[in-house]
Amino acid sequence: MDPDAVARVRRFNRAVTVEVGALDTSFLGRGRPLGAARVLNSIGRGITDVARLRESLGLDSGLASRLLRGLEEEGLVETVAHPDDARRRVARLTRAGQREFRAYEKLSDDQAGAMLAQHPDPQKLLAAMDVIACALQRARTVIEETDATSEPARACLRAYYRELDQRFASGFDVALSRDPDAADMVRPRGTFLLAWSDGLPVGCVGLKGDGGAVAEVKRLWVAPAARGLGLARRLMAAIEDIARQLGIGVLRLDTNSALSEAVALYRTSGWTEIPRFNDDPYPDVFFEKRLPAAGRAFNKS
Repeated sequence: MDPDAVARVRRFNRAVTVEVGALDTSFLGRGRPLGAARVLNSIGRGITDVARLRESLGLDSGLASRLLRGLEEEGLVETVAHPDDARRRVARLTRAGQREFRAYEKLSDDQAGAMLAQHPDPQKLLAAMDVIACALQRARTVIEETDATSEPARACLRAYYRELDQRFASGFDVALSRDPDAADMVRPRGTFLLAWSDGLPVGCVGLKGDGGAVAEVKRLWVAPAARGLGLARRLMAAIEDIARQLGIGVLRLDTNSALSEAVALYRTSGWTEIPRFNDDPYPDVFFEKRLPAAGRAFNKS
């Protein structure tokens, strides 16, 4: 490894720990260290299953128990048995905990705003942060089925359409494209998947079906910050798993040769180029893949 590269990574690590107050015994002046504040924040954001809480924060069971016990002693958190499984524990905020969560949110928002305000190019800083966060969260990026009309799904699709408009020589107008109906991307006809990195959507793909044995893969997109991390292949593998579960035996897709990364992905993952199968004005490359019978279940992790 290049010694200069190692030194730059370590410099970055030192800068971040100082800037965010990771070494402070009173994170953001609220009287407890960063670890306890992160646990409180995660519970406040809805990660209440204790096992999932440990996993999301990368905590071993002993440290997680100590942090939760400390928050319980402060009257901020209570842990109870899961309503559907007594072997599992659920953590939830008390009223005092909810007030503390809101106080942390305000202070954290102010800290982030001040950091961006000090930089001459906030968008450039944000883009760099996104790349780093996606790389560090790579192993914890999850893929989940969702409603194609939900706001996170729409946000991904808007970003996808903007990129097509920039990359296609003729631009892109979704009104001229064969835009899939959301009803065709709902089980049992199809599905829509989002990839999430620490609560932010960073990729999507749809499966458009009509109830028959043939369906189309639509709208594969990965945020620029998350590219190169294997997420597109994970999304495609997940959509193929679901297609097999739904009894779909043949998948088709179309793309444009301007999207060279997508074309390369399909050609190296078992797809066969076929003649045009629709009258959409934008695609000029068409693929098909025949699927084996349903086997392993869809794994979102």
